[in-house]
Amino acid sequence: MKKILIVGASGFIGNALYKELCSYFDTYGTYFTQTAAFRDNKKFFEFDQDTENIEILLENLKPTVIISAIRGNFNSQVHTHFAIIDYILKNDCKLIFISSANVFDAFTNYPSYEYDKTLSQSVYGRFKIKIENALLRLPNHKYAILRLPMVFGANSPRIIEIKNKIEYGQALEVFPNVVVNATEIGKITQQVHYIINRKKQGVFHLGSNDLTHQHDLITDIAEILGFKNPLLKQVFDSNYDRFLAVLPKDNLLPKNLQVSIQDVIKATVIK
Repeated sequence: MKKILIVGASGFIGNALYKELCSYFDTYGTYFTQTAAFRDNKKFFEFDQDTENIEILLENLKPTVIISAIRGNFNSQVHTHFAIIDYILKNDCKLIFISSANVFDAFTNYPSYEYDKTLSQSVYGRFKIKIENALLRLPNHKYAILRLPMVFGANSPRIIEIKNKIEYGQALEVFPNVVVNATEIGKITQQVHYIINRKKQGVFHLGSNDLTHQHDLITDIAEILGFKNPLLKQVFDSNYDRFLAVLPKDNLLPKNLQVSIQDVIKATVIK
């Protein structure tokens, strides 16, 4: 049985992955958020990337798959990921790295595909690129890079923020000229499960197959949540449409694991 370590299993994406995988694999996680649920779970290990080195945990646990869903200080993350890369090079282990559409945020005229050149104007995007480039120098079977667009879901931070702003009479910031795709947390967990089971490798774009304007996506989500006329703050940062979207093309997953914008919108409501 595969032994999986999710680094950042107390976060939104990491915890959803833990819940999906723990019934099928010998699954462990790290946590930083101090809650009883994590402290009392014998398969969770406290880890502070700012003060601790992950090498000790890796040597003791000896995972065969590491999933990186950690957040926090960028310099600390770089140090942690380079320690993980050193470990997977020396052991029978691969890294699944959760990356972002922001690795392409300098390209605004078109959506991006898996093997397009990365270039970012943001600190966040450049940090993700640094980790990606280190992984791309490894043998292919040692890594999978999963680039995500905006992630939604009934209890996701983005949906909680939308609800809170509307309920407190605050404006939702929308971008009428930004074309995006998106995904939802339930589909991500299924996709990662498939990638692990089938030993997939390379670069994956786990966003919806179709595009929409960010303004339309947010207003459609607000409407399905029951808010007909939310207060909007429209931000025009360009005279033309600009794209921030990661479309799948080269590494397509099976149809039942693909997602559409309508799937994302529907997934924001608890059934």
